[in-house]
Amino acid sequence: MLDKDILCATDLTAASDQAVRAAVLLAARTGMQVSLLHVLNRDERSNEGREEVTQAMRDQTQKAQGNDQITYKLLDGDFMKRIAEETTQDHSLLVLGTHGPRGLRQSLFGADILKLVRHSTIPSLVVQEGTDTEQLLSTIVMPVAAHADIDRLLAIVCALAKTFASEVHLYQLMRPGELASDTLLKNKMHMIQCFKAEGIRYVEVNEPSSTFSVGFAEPTIEYAERIHAGCIAIMSHASDEFRYIADAEKERMLANHARIPVLCV
Repeated sequence: MLDKDILCATDLTAASDQAVRAAVLLAARTGMQVSLLHVLNRDERSNEGREEVTQAMRDQTQKAQGNDQITYKLLDGDFMKRIAEETTQDHSLLVLGTHGPRGLRQSLFGADILKLVRHSTIPSLVVQEGTDTEQLLSTIVMPVAAHADIDRLLAIVCALAKTFASEVHLYQLMRPGELASDTLLKNKMHMIQCFKAEGIRYVEVNEPSSTFSVGFAEPTIEYAERIHAGCIAIMSHASDEFRYIADAEKERMLANHARIPVLCV
């Protein structure tokens, strides 16, 4: 699964500085290279503009100490479409940065960032300005989900957990009077069996709900923040059980106030 390269999208802001740092760290641990992609806006498409952008990308590379690992790619067009299209071109993982609820220069936040990771054909890792990349993937919080296609997320979590010697916290929020579905419980057992088979350290977390909330994002973020997690791993699309609230909850997760990286498929 980690046999190609890392696609890192940059808009040359401080948030994408963090994305480049995360991509370089991932490359160093996995032995992969990084393709640093910038989609040019209209003001950047002149020869002078391209030179300025390339220099800014070199500056980002130098700050991330990734000079030997990064190659540059410039594309024209709609930035969301071009990034999504590029994910089909022999990459293993997409890394990108967001300013969370404040948004990026190119409005890459909230619903937009969710739309992009849903259109990505490869797993995505979303970081924020202020993310502590030193803790990246040290501990992975993986909420139990009732998705029928959980295997793609499970595969990338296992691959990265083995590479980083991560401990995975299999997180389930227990609400009074609420019974877990058969699909969710089946997925949970499947995850545990997979972790055991792959030799991955894991902790089964059954956390009682302390407040009434229909959503799952805030309790998950609070738990991840409490244990100083280096990543939260989620499905980018909704399960049938929570389709009516899933988009807002996933946007909250991607733009979480604790600035914890989010791995999604």
